[in-house]
This record gives sequence, structure tokens and C-alpha cells, in this order.
Amino acid sequence: MRVPFYDIKAQYDELSGPMDAAVHEVLASGQYSMGAYHRKFEEDMAALHQVNHAIAVNSGTDALRIAMDALGIRAGDEVITTAFTFVASAETIVQTGARPVFVDIELDTYQIDTNLIEAAITPRTKAIMPIHLFGQMADMGAIGDIAERHGLIVIEDAAQAVGARQNGKPAGNFGSAAGLSFYVTKNLGAAGDGGMILTNDDEVAERSRSIRVHGMGRQRYYYDHLGYTSRMHEIQASVLHVKLGRLSEWNEHRREIAELYLRDLRDAGVALPITLAGNTNAWHQFTIGVDRRDELQAFLKERGVDSMIYYPVPLHFHEPYATYGSGEGSLPVTERACREVVSLPCHQHLSLEAAAHVVVCVREFSKSRITV
Repeated sequence: MRVPFYDIKAQYDELSGPMDAAVHEVLASGQYSMGAYHRKFEEDMAALHQVNHAIAVNSGTDALRIAMDALGIRAGDEVITTAFTFVASAETIVQTGARPVFVDIELDTYQIDTNLIEAAITPRTKAIMPIHLFGQMADMGAIGDIAERHGLIVIEDAAQAVGARQNGKPAGNFGSAAGLSFYVTKNLGAAGDGGMILTNDDEVAERSRSIRVHGMGRQRYYYDHLGYTSRMHEIQASVLHVKLGRLSEWNEHRREIAELYLRDLRDAGVALPITLAGNTNAWHQFTIGVDRRDELQAFLKERGVDSMIYYPVPLHFHEPYATYGSGEGSLPVTERACREVVSLPCHQHLSLEAAAHVVVCVREFSKSRITV
């Protein structure tokens, strides 16, 4: 059986009628930037995440960068985060002139280890950026308490957590701002790229809306801030608006796949992910830990099963970010995770039959290691 890691085309096949109609409506309207679909999508996402403001931008990376600019992160500041993540998390901190300060993660959840945060705080610390990795949220209660004690800003990197909740409260509600990503492979993916800033702060929202359009204020061609060109294209907003109607059902199917894996791989010789108490996991990825990870990948590939490694090298090992870390051994759990993690197929168009085949293959690999 062939089991692809993604099936982007299946999303179009499922929704081709309404998606085609929405795109043609945009083309016929002549309003290709920040039109009716753009406004509706922002309204719907604000409602979904129960925030006052949702500001659509060109990418998840831009969402983080613009949010930090709007929150006043500047050169000389420090932002506490992790090195087990996609590069945009640290990249955007560096672009503001601030310094990322990496702390280690918990091996069973892959989230920031909240017990290590306070030791990393210095007089230059301005913010904490927890990363809701693989679809579940970091421990925002503990992070919020730390931030309040030390007078710090909290910026949620929720790029992989569209629809995730903690104790019933959606991502984007726990800090001063949050960034979402709609890159094509996300749970809610555009026909290319897109992002969104979530905030309950009126001033942050106003500055973010200005910064995404060159810093322009309420009056055209009058500029209040240094800005970017980061408008979400109207065609992308129309596609996302259509897909948003299926997000809840799609995320629920991801949970069914994850529950199957968690049940049937319990004794398969792999480390299974743990969801924090109170979390509703969006299951952007189902990531396991296993030694001889490369051998498992090759074994799966021979049997038609795709897999992916997120992330093979921690950020503090990469040349542009090495200066912000303390070298090998400084983040032992992060470094171990990068050696051992592999993500199994887990998406809205993966059948339960295909997921069961993945289980069979992983168990075969585990059994072959025991009998050799």
C-alpha cells in the first residue's frame, strides 16, 4: 500500500466546486487585495480563536515578525524560545535585532520546559515565545505566571496550532499576540502561503495592520511606522475561507488517526508523544522517537510509507544561529530529539486503513530488531 505523507491535491478534489467558484468570483471582481473574502476570513478566524483581532498577512513568518515589531521588540532585547522548531521562530527574533535565548524542551511533549525558563531570564529579557509545536500548545498557565512575575511579553508561535485549545481556550488567547501559518501543508493550508496575527490588544492590532502595508496609517500615503508589504492576496483568502468550513472535521479526523497510532503502537518499541493535560491537540504532526531512526525511515519507504523528520538539526547547530547557543551538549533534550524523531503520516485525507498499514510496518520494524 502507498501511504503519502501529505495529500494536498485531495483537499482540492474534495472542495473543487466551492474553491473554483470563490477564486473566479475574486478574479471577476477585480479586487485582488484585501477585499471581501479577506475581511470575512479575518472575522471568522477571530471568532474561531475567540480574539478581538485577526490580521491576515502574507506568511506565518511575517505574522511573527510584524507582531514583534508591533509589540516593541527591539535591538538589545532578549526573547526566550526553543531551538527545536522551524527556523522562522528564531529568524524573526534576529531580524528585529533582538537575541534568541534557547532553553531546552521536554522530550515527551516536545514543548518548552517551563522549569528552565526563569533561569534564562536576564535584565535584557523582553519576551517569551513558546512554540505550540506539532499541533499542541505549550503549558501556557506556567508560562503566563512566569511572564507576569517578571513583567515579560508572551508571543505565541502558533504556526502549527490552528484550532488547538488549552482548557477549552483557543491558541492566541494566552499572550499579547500570536502568529498562525497557512502554508500549504498546514492543517488549514492556503494555495501557497499565508499567515495571521491574533491579538486582543487594540493598539497591537492597529500597529500590525499598519506595518503589514508599509507602515501606512489611516490616511493613504501617510506613514506611521516602518513596515513591509505583507498583504494576504484575495485569492488566498478565498481559498482559506472555503477550507475553514472543513477545519473542525479535518482536525477531528487527524485526532482519530492519532488515537489509532497511540493505541496500536503502545508496545511497538517507539516513544509516543504525550499530550499535556487540558490540551486539545490539533495533531499537525504525529511524531515518535526511535533510535536507529534512519533505519526505520528506510524500512517504511521500502513498504510504501512516507515519513518526515522535523527537525534533524537543532537551530543552535546552524551557522547563522550558533552564536546564540552554547554549542553541543548545551540543550541535551533538544539534541536527542533531533537524533530520534520521525513523523508518521497524519492528515485529513489519510484513511484509517492506511494508518493501520503504517502501524503494521512500524511493528514489523520493531519485531525485526528484537529477533535479529
